[in-house]
Amino acid sequence: MLLAPFQLGILRDSGREHSVACAAPPGGAEAKGEGPVPPRGCSAMAGEGSGTVPGDGTGPPAPERVLFPPTFSVSEIKNKQRRHFMFLRWKQQQRKEKLALKKKRRKEREALGDKAPPKAIPKTIENQRVFDETTVDPNDEEVAFDEATDEFAPYFNRQTVPKILITTSDRPRGRTVRFCEQLATVIPNSHVYYRRGLALKRIIPQCIARDFTDLIVINEDRKIPNGLVLSHLPEGPTAHFRMSSVRLRKEIKRKGKEPTEHVPEVILNNFTTRLGHSIGRMFAALFPHNPQFIGRQVATFHNQRDYIFFRFHRYIFKSEKKVGIQELGPRFTLKLRSLQKGTFDSKFGEYEWIHKRREMDTSRRKFHL
Repeated sequence: MLLAPFQLGILRDSGREHSVACAAPPGGAEAKGEGPVPPRGCSAMAGEGSGTVPGDGTGPPAPERVLFPPTFSVSEIKNKQRRHFMFLRWKQQQRKEKLALKKKRRKEREALGDKAPPKAIPKTIENQRVFDETTVDPNDEEVAFDEATDEFAPYFNRQTVPKILITTSDRPRGRTVRFCEQLATVIPNSHVYYRRGLALKRIIPQCIARDFTDLIVINEDRKIPNGLVLSHLPEGPTAHFRMSSVRLRKEIKRKGKEPTEHVPEVILNNFTTRLGHSIGRMFAALFPHNPQFIGRQVATFHNQRDYIFFRFHRYIFKSEKKVGIQELGPRFTLKLRSLQKGTFDSKFGEYEWIHKRREMDTSRRKFHL
């Protein structure tokens, strides 16, 4: 026998309250055209009928209709479909209330005009960030002196031209090889060579002898690129990143045409600490110092919550005031694991910084870059 969806009602009897489940009978007066009739054992809805409880002609008036008791939770509904339906209704109601409150505040601000109070700044993890003592002040003389004498100073003084070697781990798979080839089209004057079982300690001297300024190694696991080693030659430093969310060009929706050979512009965003400045200078040293603006190509390294998001775009002037962008790809995300002085040396190398999860990830509002 099929029953109609239950409704929760509340009966009050001598000061006690208890909920009952009511079900409409499969047939009855309503089916015969005589109008809705409350099921047996349940009170009529508020405002309908005589307002008495069946079985007692002198009982109290009918209670008001209550869909959910004050302490009722959607998670208490046993039926999965019904629970999901009620949850969606609750979310919809929350959105309506939020939108109504937003419209009300906007009307109040329009009515007040210039006397309207300033808009409240929403709290986010970024603006609630724990203060870092190593945050760089642009006018700090010590920072300026360190940057003028570090390993990247010849590049920023335009004394050297970047020349990049891109290689992989041993026996790379097709996806990793295609990623290296596409990365070589993003970084000008870069060359892809297969590893062929050589150790990095033997590759680095050969790179220095052939005037390479940087070495990029793409590691993979289960046929998916999962790591990147960036070593600045000839004296370091070396950074080790964990790579994730790799997307090749054919996997990007609404992508633009193939990139051209023009030197792209470079955007380094939100590298604010001393460590972040070092990482940002490493990325900047990969690209020639004189971008060709006629190509309208931009390589972006955006740091947010210590995750470095790489995107490669082409911008298009639609009008004098509007500019559109097309993503060219590839895209990937980096997470710094360590920064080592000198070139790659996993056994005897001296590390400037190592990411220790149990010690450094105690607060979600503390960032290092």
